Amino acid sequence: MSSFVGVLVSDQELQSQFTQVELRTLKSKYVSERTQSGRVTVANLPAIFKKLKIFSELFTEDEIKDALAESYQDMDEEIDFESFLRAHLNLQARAIAKDGGSKSSSSFLKAATTTVHHAINESEKASYVAHINNSLAEDNFMGQFLPIDPQSDALFDLAKDGVLLCKLINIAVPGTIDERAINTKRVLNPWERNENHTLGLNSAKAIGCTVVNIGTQDLIEGRPHLVLGLISQVIKIQLLADLNLKKTPQLVELVEDDKDVEELISLAPEKVLLKWMNFHLKKAGYEKQVTNFSSDLKDGEAYAYLLNALAPEVAGPSALTTSDPTERASLVLEQAEKLDCKRYLTPKDIVEGSPNLNLAFVAQIFQHRNGLTTVDSQKMSFAEMMTDDAETSREERCFRLWINSLGIATYVNNVFEDVRNGWVLLEVLDKVSPGSVNWKLATKPPIKMPFRKVENCNQVIQIGKDLNFSLVNVAGNDIVQGNKKLLLAFLWQLMRFNMLQLLKNLRSHSQGKEITDADILNWANNKVKRSGRTSEMESFKDKNLSNGVFFLELLSVVEPRVVNWSLVTKGETDEDKKMNATYIISVARKLGCSIFLLPEDILEVNQKMILILTASIMYWSLKKPEENHPREAMAMTSVENENETDVVDDVSNLAIDDTASENPSTP
Repeated sequence: MSSFVGVLVSDQELQSQFTQVELRTLKSKYVSERTQSGRVTVANLPAIFKKLKIFSELFTEDEIKDALAESYQDMDEEIDFESFLRAHLNLQARAIAKDGGSKSSSSFLKAATTTVHHAINESEKASYVAHINNSLAEDNFMGQFLPIDPQSDALFDLAKDGVLLCKLINIAVPGTIDERAINTKRVLNPWERNENHTLGLNSAKAIGCTVVNIGTQDLIEGRPHLVLGLISQVIKIQLLADLNLKKTPQLVELVEDDKDVEELISLAPEKVLLKWMNFHLKKAGYEKQVTNFSSDLKDGEAYAYLLNALAPEVAGPSALTTSDPTERASLVLEQAEKLDCKRYLTPKDIVEGSPNLNLAFVAQIFQHRNGLTTVDSQKMSFAEMMTDDAETSREERCFRLWINSLGIATYVNNVFEDVRNGWVLLEVLDKVSPGSVNWKLATKPPIKMPFRKVENCNQVIQIGKDLNFSLVNVAGNDIVQGNKKLLLAFLWQLMRFNMLQLLKNLRSHSQGKEITDADILNWANNKVKRSGRTSEMESFKDKNLSNGVFFLELLSVVEPRVVNWSLVTKGETDEDKKMNATYIISVARKLGCSIFLLPEDILEVNQKMILILTASIMYWSLKKPEENHPREAMAMTSVENENETDVVDDVSNLAIDDTASENPSTP
């Protein structure tokens, strides 16, 4: 079997500063620019670097240009890939310095993880350890390892078995992982450890974490900067869970009219948190506008005003009258503690403007005292009208998480709003069908002229037609107008196309024919039938699938050891069906399937999600190297967004018919 050859750099020291995932990402950016422009010059770099998540919130394009000007006199100078990497490293060093030693930006859901400098913010580590000690103290399994000493590396050692991440994900979004699927023993073998990490990473993606630069081996090794970065994302999702109109309808108080309600629905949670904070600060007479969780909070004044407005009974004037920022920060923390806000940061963290810890602190204040009481019935009724029905909401969630898992430059917070300028859809199309987008005809946000948005969306529709999507009587303006039914239909076809292309690529050196829905259905049925079992799937909308038995049998066939049949129910009652559905999703993720459906999609037999689930299992089964022992193969599996063609050579002997894939290795 041919081995994978990564991106190679002649300067070994330079190469050692990046993971292969990072090198492939940066190589892709470099090649893309060279393809579009014919060559890459220094002048091209600000726009490229600005789109990278790690720089997007720390620098403007002009600031990046000024930084490059210190190293390059001629902005028209052509640079090779190694010079491109060195320019990235130099800017990374500036980012770390600018962000107070923390590698994370103010929006650490979006921040990419990097190996450069391996800087660990000890205050953040101590904060996350305190959160873990508090949140998991009563957990039956984790309790034996707690409390963790924040001064040691015990956190990273504990993370090596993968249980900690799975537990944190379930606290952040309860029910994400069926805990019956987690391998919980004092001592795990390498196979079990890898399963836990695969389950954890796929589940992290399924709740909205960015894990593009993280693989299972990174977590097995307990690489501190990667472990800390992932934990910070999970904790953030937990802290911001209530910052939406569904959970906290009183948030409509923050806006003036119906149009603003629309905007509020589309805002990222951290933006809603800033809006909430400024709403109370304005009423309290604070004259400044807080625009970030770092520099704007360093003097502690905003906190003093906020607490005085929300909880005058515990705040008092002391924090407002003192002139020393450190003393004010200390008083603020004492006052917040009286509201039961856990002390996860120090006065020094506030004064130094730690963005992650400040965001967490503000979120805690919101949770304990949001100060929102009056609900305008007219605005509430409009907000309810704007809120999607359950199925639409689930589909939006699925497509949003899928898009964000692709590793495109733009992070999507709300599909229905964020795709309307066409740019995100062009990014996705370029990812799933490389070379399909003519970037010279595209306009990058922010887009002021409405016709430019229509142009972007017209190209989206044209590419869709070229890919044989069903788009009868559909125009670009329909996307601009935010037609939800059309958008869901388009995104479904896009996701389906991507899955079918992945399957086709796996066998591109054999028959090379297009994969159809019928091929996937037949593959699944043949797999189960040849194992001697009697379950069958008549179609992807077969109501008998709701009990989950067929998928558990299919998963058991492709990897016999992965299903614990003592945990499986007959699926006769609604409760039993839900238990099976939850277990199916966790087992599939444990194998390595990147899926975003919910148990309800199985219970209701959502045809689209059932197809994707089946195709994902098929993809994993066909991709599985059969010449190696599966334990060795799994140890090398990474749950990042790999360039799927990397595995083509390894599986070129596979064909769609089961005669080529019916020789499973024994575990």
